[in-house]
Amino acid sequence: MNQHTGRALSSVTPSSRQANPALNIASQLPCAQRGVALVVALILLIVITLVGLAAVSGTIMQNKMASNQYDRQIAFQSAASALRVARDRLLSHPDEIARNCRAGGVICLPNPFTDPNLPENSVHSVATTDFTADAVATGQPQYIIESLGNNWINPQSDTGFNQTANSAQYGVQGKSSTATYYRITARSGDPAKVGDRAVVTLQTIIKQS
Repeated sequence: MNQHTGRALSSVTPSSRQANPALNIASQLPCAQRGVALVVALILLIVITLVGLAAVSGTIMQNKMASNQYDRQIAFQSAASALRVARDRLLSHPDEIARNCRAGGVICLPNPFTDPNLPENSVHSVATTDFTADAVATGQPQYIIESLGNNWINPQSDTGFNQTANSAQYGVQGKSSTATYYRITARSGDPAKVGDRAVVTLQTIIKQS
């Protein structure tokens, strides 16, 4: 009885292995190759994550650049409006002229807003009756008016030597006239109050007509 059972088992085992050759292949694979698909999937997931982070970072940077450009345009418009207001007030408000830059001992820096020797009360804020800054602006713009003197040659009416074609050719001295010039410097706002917002400074020369 026992011998018959042993022979039956020995005959079934080889047949089952032959019917399932995959079992033999799986048993022969080294254990180190198991889980490779998981490692590859994790690597791909990391790569996709890095690409996504780079795209998000680029989008954020472009948004900041667009916001800064918009902020600068608002500041530029405010400073330009301050120039126009100061030009219109120049003749009717001579008390707003800070100083005469051609006077003896007076040195005027290119940017009077940064000049430590600028006289007090020379910085004027634009009144809301003359110009109202946009709601998104940093506030009312400011301006400084300086006189550049009144003994500059007037190129529109001077007919002195080398001022016209006839004078240059025939050496005629002719009439000589002068004009008064003013320098107006405007900025979109006080840097001490606008924080990290853009500040635009503009400057122009005005000839008194």
